[in-house]
Amino acid sequence: MGFMDALLGRRKTKAPAPDRLFAITTAYVTLEAEHSITTQGAAAIVFQPLPTGDFQQIVADVEETVRGTGQETGTGVETHDDEFSYRWVILRDADLEDLAVGINAVSDALAIGGYKDRVLCAVFSFKDSTGKPLYFIYNYKRGSWYPFVPDTDPTHPKQRSTERELQVKAIVGSELPIEPELDRWFPLWGIPI
Repeated sequence: MGFMDALLGRRKTKAPAPDRLFAITTAYVTLEAEHSITTQGAAAIVFQPLPTGDFQQIVADVEETVRGTGQETGTGVETHDDEFSYRWVILRDADLEDLAVGINAVSDALAIGGYKDRVLCAVFSFKDSTGKPLYFIYNYKRGSWYPFVPDTDPTHPKQRSTERELQVKAIVGSELPIEPELDRWFPLWGIPI
């Protein structure tokens, strides 16, 4: 921060710590052992693609890298473009740590290429003891997590179970850097994992 910034009261915002993404791997121990919340073996990173050649090359290279290492770890990779033109790089692996490492590799490649501002979030898919889906969403810009629990009642499409989300927050709030502002817990409908 320069002299003029200090004088005018401007501050540089601190980037979120990248290790916050990996907090899901330690929180998972509590989720599984104490609450029967298990991974569904899928995670995704969501970003807004650009039609530029260098951006497309970065994405192709990282997909190839994940595929190459996936032969060793068992991680599968696929892509999906949604109705809002966001790209989902979807990883599938029974090992949650492998999923976190893979998601981190994709986000690192985009950041190194100068495109970290294009990344929306990472999503990890879980299910509770009754088989109902729940997701943990990592907001890269805020460096925080929040639970998203869609209401599975078919008569209430695009409804969420806020009560269950708050219960999940209480379960892992001490182990996961949870987004403190509830109005920033944005739902993601049509999650392809």
